[in-house]
Amino acid sequence: MPRPPGRHHRQPGDGWVECGCGARHWGLHGAAGLLLHRPEPAGTGPGHVVLQHRALWSHHGGTWGIPGGAIAPHETPEQGAVREAQEEAGIDPGHLTVLTTSTLTHPDWAYTTVVARTTGTQHPRPTDDESLEIAWVHVDDVADLPLLPAFATAWPDLRAALTT
Repeated sequence: MPRPPGRHHRQPGDGWVECGCGARHWGLHGAAGLLLHRPEPAGTGPGHVVLQHRALWSHHGGTWGIPGGAIAPHETPEQGAVREAQEEAGIDPGHLTVLTTSTLTHPDWAYTTVVARTTGTQHPRPTDDESLEIAWVHVDDVADLPLLPAFATAWPDLRAALTT
């Protein structure tokens, strides 16, 4: 894997976990990501979600997923997801409401997806070198992208959570 460039955030929870499931996962205390949803007005469509096109040097580089990363020792998964989205995508935490969470639990590690809705204007953009791009993607187009494998598996259930 190529080495990361210099402009990205380091946290005390950064590091790989050799999990009992046989896989290697990022985040010594687990990891979390934010699925931010912008619904269409008055039920006219499913809306858009913020996705991150992952930098080529990163794990599964070139795929699409949600902004996220390692949880710091003092954070809840929700706090970690919101912090990571702010750091990586310029998401304003003052303009979102958490709707639900979904946690994938492994023997030695967990990943929490925090599903949130915008409550104001958001202008997501790459704010560090972890992204090729950050974009609002129409919900109907998400599955057509080359998705991060774990996000591709989770997407049907996460999409359903957007309508609850």
